[in-house]
Amino acid sequence: MIEVAIMVEGQEGIGWDRWRRIARAVEDSGYAGLYRSDHFPNKRTGSHQDALELWTSLTWLADNTERIEFGPLVSPVSFRHPIITAWQASAVDNLAGGRLRLGLGAGWHEEEHEAFGFDLLDTDSRFERFEEGLEVVTRLLRSEGPVSFDGEFYSLRDALILPRSPRPGGVPIVIGGNGARRTLPLAARYADEWNAVSLTPEEFADLDSRLDELVREAGRVPDEIRRTLMTRVVFGRSRADVDRKLDGAGWDRVPAGVIAGTKDEVVERLGRLAGAGVQRVMAQWLEVDDIEALESMAHSVLPQLRAV
Repeated sequence: MIEVAIMVEGQEGIGWDRWRRIARAVEDSGYAGLYRSDHFPNKRTGSHQDALELWTSLTWLADNTERIEFGPLVSPVSFRHPIITAWQASAVDNLAGGRLRLGLGAGWHEEEHEAFGFDLLDTDSRFERFEEGLEVVTRLLRSEGPVSFDGEFYSLRDALILPRSPRPGGVPIVIGGNGARRTLPLAARYADEWNAVSLTPEEFADLDSRLDELVREAGRVPDEIRRTLMTRVVFGRSRADVDRKLDGAGWDRVPAGVIAGTKDEVVERLGRLAGAGVQRVMAQWLEVDDIEALESMAHSVLPQLRAV
């Protein structure tokens, strides 16, 4: 059965009241998890909005939910030191009883890096730094004893972080992105989960097959890596409701990777993704105050997926 989780853009006006409401709805309605982006406040709408700091919000989530998985999609090593990230992740996963999934990325948002004084680097250097960050994080989270590492960007000397994750093997690492040249090879080597972004079933199946090849080349088994997809979902309780939301998004036509429709249309699209190999969809939910629609989608769509 394909699973459905919810993903919100943490920089788009997510303060404590909204975060609490969304978390409670996701936990109580039966979704598999709650994920969020990791960005500084931005001015895309003309003024800065609330943007809860990632680990503050995830620590609250760990202590105030009991069932759902959660994590960042994704947290960049470009402005978060991977050693500190590993320490935070281990502690939060310990608090949550083993429900965190740690999404990591190289960083990409030029404006926020300039605004807050972080060096994004050129693309090649950025991914070299990301690969070192993955090496550091995986060593710290997966090893039961002290570890060492010598790199250009990071180093470790008999380093050990405590408290540990309660899970053997540590916090699962999620690598997000669609890049066949850089991202997929890193996922094949380091990831417990690959999270693709806004793909059609056909596009996902193509990259999924390529990842299988890379995983085997890395000496691993393809089934070791969970396959998930983050994509925008626009749900309406009626066709008129869907059309109203699509008009509000300003689209002349629905982008290829977006799931939009009433319950039967959403179930059909999710079924096609399941057939392409997607095990979990992180539904990017931008109508963060429409809790009624979030609950309605859970109650009308999730029961039908048991047969998918």
